[in-house]
Amino acid sequence: MSNLKQVTIYTHGLTTASGTGGYGAILLYENHRKELCHGFQLTTNNRMDILAAIKSLKALKTRCKVTLYNNNGYLVDAITNNWALRWQANNWKNSEHKPTANVDLWEQLLEFCSQHDVEFIRIKQCAGNQEYQRCKYISRQAANQQNLPIDEGYQP
Repeated sequence: MSNLKQVTIYTHGLTTASGTGGYGAILLYENHRKELCHGFQLTTNNRMDILAAIKSLKALKTRCKVTLYNNNGYLVDAITNNWALRWQANNWKNSEHKPTANVDLWEQLLEFCSQHDVEFIRIKQCAGNQEYQRCKYISRQAANQQNLPIDEGYQP
């Protein structure tokens, strides 16, 4: 049996019609709860979903056993099917030998995943999960803020 703290994380990323984006994350451990959110001027929902996972894992102070829920198949499948590890091993080229998108974020995510025991689970968007719904709400709030910073890694 593992002595690691068991942490549950819900994450969500989105973009608005104007191109702004935001992420939201909720970290749960025993009776502790932490919410994270942030927005950017121009970005993609994929970047926001990956960034939500990064920021969540980065917030953990010690090695943990993490169950991370997100609805984005690109994010969840890239980790659970080891696509991101293969992209990295292939010098960030995908199976079609084309450059992998979002390398700046995948590098960070793989680093944080290596520091924890992480299981990614895809949650259905309309699952009605209260924590996931809260993530959607705070990510939208973050995306709708004024004077948002630039997502330095975003490439249109």
